Amino acid sequence: MTWNMADLYELLVDAVPEREALVVPNAPGGRRAFTYGEQEARINRLAHALADRGVGPGDKVGIYGYNGNEWVEGQWAAWKLRAVPINVNYRYVENELRYLFDNADLVALVHAAEFAPRIAAVRDDCPLLQTCLAYDDGSGTDISVCDAVEYEEALAAASPERDFEPRSNDDLYILYTGGTTGMPKGVMWRHEDFFKATVGPMMSVLEPPIEREEEIAERAPDRTQQIGFPLAPLMHGAAQWASINSALAGHKMVLSASKGMDAAEVWDIIASEGVQIMNIVGDAQARPLIERLAELGDSVDTSSIFIIASGGAILSPAVKEMFAEHLPNTIVIDAIGASETGFQGSSSGADEHGRPQFTFGEHTIVLDDEGNPTTPGDGIVGRLARRGNIPLGYYKDEKKTAETFPTIGGQRWVVPGDMAMTEADGTITLLGRGSVSINSGGEKIFPEEVELVLKGHPDVFDAVVVGVPDERWGERVTAVIASRSDARPSVEELAAHCKQHIAGYKVPREVHFVDELVRSPSGKADYRWAKGVATGA
Repeated sequence: MTWNMADLYELLVDAVPEREALVVPNAPGGRRAFTYGEQEARINRLAHALADRGVGPGDKVGIYGYNGNEWVEGQWAAWKLRAVPINVNYRYVENELRYLFDNADLVALVHAAEFAPRIAAVRDDCPLLQTCLAYDDGSGTDISVCDAVEYEEALAAASPERDFEPRSNDDLYILYTGGTTGMPKGVMWRHEDFFKATVGPMMSVLEPPIEREEEIAERAPDRTQQIGFPLAPLMHGAAQWASINSALAGHKMVLSASKGMDAAEVWDIIASEGVQIMNIVGDAQARPLIERLAELGDSVDTSSIFIIASGGAILSPAVKEMFAEHLPNTIVIDAIGASETGFQGSSSGADEHGRPQFTFGEHTIVLDDEGNPTTPGDGIVGRLARRGNIPLGYYKDEKKTAETFPTIGGQRWVVPGDMAMTEADGTITLLGRGSVSINSGGEKIFPEEVELVLKGHPDVFDAVVVGVPDERWGERVTAVIASRSDARPSVEELAAHCKQHIAGYKVPREVHFVDELVRSPSGKADYRWAKGVATGA
C-alpha cells in the first residue's frame, strides 16, 4: 500500500478533475482559479521543468515566497519527482538564507521575483543551488540578477503529462522549523508516517478514518466540498497541513496573496468566496480579525463560515468570548500539534484558567522527568510525548535527533518540549513550552498561561511574558505589552486582574510597553526579542 503524497494526490485528481481546487482572489494581475485537472497539468509541467534541469529523487527544492498558487505547485511538483520541497522563511535576511540553503542542500529554488537580489547575494556561497525559477509577483524585480528562469515560460516549455517514475512510502517530507534558540532545523518525515500522523487524522475529524489508499478516490466524488482558507503563510507547518488536507479531500482552498494581513480584506474574501473554514494562528491573527469584524458589523456577510481553527498558538479566553459574541454560530477550535509530532488533536474546551484540554489517542501521553508515564490525576507536570508514526529526526543533526526522539522502554518517542498534565478523567492540559518556562523562587511558570490571562484585560491588545534575572528569586515574571491606543495600565492594576485567575507567584512584577510585539510570520511569540526588551539588551 502506498501512502506517498503525490500518489494520493493523483488518485484524487483522477476522481474529481473538474472540481475547483484553488482560488487566489487577490493574485497579482487579478483573480486566479484552477480546477484539480488544471492544477495537475501545471504541477506536471513544473515537475518536468525541474527534472529537465537535473532535479531528481532526494533532491531538495526550496519554495520562497508569499501565499499563492506557485507555492502549492512547487510542493506537489517536488513530490512528483520524489524530490523534497523545503519551506523558506520569506523574512530571512542574507545570513539566514545562506545557512538554510546550505543546511538543506538546495539544488533548486522556486521563488517570488522580489527575492532575486537576496538570492543573488548568497548564491555564490551555495554551489549546490543550480536552478532558480522566478514567478511574477507584481514587484517588477529584475530576476536576471540571480540567473533565474521565468516561471511561466519554464512551465509553457514543459510537458503536462503524468509520466513519472514509481514512488515510495519512504520519500521525504521535510519541514524546517524555528525553535526558541539557534537556527531552524529540518524535521524529516517519511510520507507514510506523515499521512498517518497528520493528514489522515485531520481528514478523520469529520469522517471515518481512511484505511486504504483507494478511499482517497472513492470518497471524493460524494463528499460535500468545503471551502477552506488557511490564513497563515504556507511556509508555516499549520498552513501547509491545512492545504494538503484540503487537496487530498478534494476541497476548495482559498489563498490570500497579500504580504501582510489586512483584517477587512480577509472578511471581504470570506464573504465573496463563501469561506466555510478558516485556519489561523493564535491571537496574533484572531484578535485583529474579530475586532475589525466588530467594527464592520452587519456590513459584511459572515453567514458561510462555521469553523475557525487555530493551530500553532492557543487562543485566549478573551478572544474566544469575542468570537462567541460576534459569530455565535461558528465553532472556534484550538488544534494541537508540532512540526515534530504532526496533528495530535483539537479542542474547543479549557479548564478554569483558560488552559486548553485535549483528549488524545493512545499514541500521546505525558512522561515524567525519568521518562515514565504519569498517572491521571497525579498532578505531575511532565512532557508531552508521542510514539508510533513519528519523524525520522532532524536533517543532518544527529545530536538534536537523539535528544528529541529518545528510545524509552524499547519504544521510540518524540518529546518536543511541551509541558502538560494528565487530568483524572484522562484529558491532557497543556501548560506551555518548557524551553521558555520561568523559574521564580523554585516555582516553574509557563509564559503562555500568564499571557492568556493578561490578554483578558480590556487595555491589553497583545502580550508576551518572559523571565528576567532577579537576585532574590532567580527570575522575575516580566510582561512585554502592546496596549490599546494610549492606555498604560499599571503593574498594580494588571496584578489585580491576574490574581483573579492565576496564583500570585505567576503574576508579572514588571511591565514594558511597546507599540507592537515582534512575532514570527506564523504568529508565534518571539521570546528572545521580548527578553531583550525586558532586559534592555
